[in-house]
Amino acid sequence: MKKIIIPFFCAVLFSVPAAAQKKSAAPAKTEVAKSQLTPKDVLDKYFTALGGKNKLEAVKSIIIENTMNTQGMEIAMTTQKSGNKFKSSQSVMGQSVTQVFDGEKGYVDQMGKKVDLPADQIPALKKGTPVEALAFEDADFKSASVEKLDGKDYNVLASDKGKSYFDIATGLLYKVGSEQGGMTVKNYMTVDGLKFPSEVEFEGNGQKATIKTTKITLNPVINDSEFK
Repeated sequence: MKKIIIPFFCAVLFSVPAAAQKKSAAPAKTEVAKSQLTPKDVLDKYFTALGGKNKLEAVKSIIIENTMNTQGMEIAMTTQKSGNKFKSSQSVMGQSVTQVFDGEKGYVDQMGKKVDLPADQIPALKKGTPVEALAFEDADFKSASVEKLDGKDYNVLASDKGKSYFDIATGLLYKVGSEQGGMTVKNYMTVDGLKFPSEVEFEGNGQKATIKTTKITLNPVINDSEFK
């Protein structure tokens, strides 16, 4: 297993606004036009498409079960989140990796060896929520435009981190792009009236991965000891 890159692919899944790749954000044949919508308009439509912002904010805890395929490996993953705390566990070929954040600090435990999470990641993790779509804030975006990508129109929000593409027809997030890596949401699933990504493709740091979500449980009781 590749050191601690695996849990951080999982972290990307729940930090959608920060995940992406510049080259996918600016295709060679992209038609760009100024949008009549503001970033707030685009995000309001996105939250509505997911099931409503109030319902998203009512999710206080979540358990997500996924499988990730990367470099010929299939990795089973389970993530528990409560507020801004989370625990992500991965298992492949008899090896296990666990990433934990208790709201203030965290670590990665790989086969009994613990490594503290980098200090520069802590501020962003402290802002985490069970539903990471809520991490999108209109104040973070400088502009809104309309771009045609692969024959389809998207509302595109640009920030210092890159671009986020929202399907004009559905309002749903399709792709994000920055210098760190690329992410495309291929499919969504509905759980208790809320939509969540069910298949996501990542590309970054010379690696590719596909994460498929098999089960999501909303508002489960999670013992605080899970985050220790």
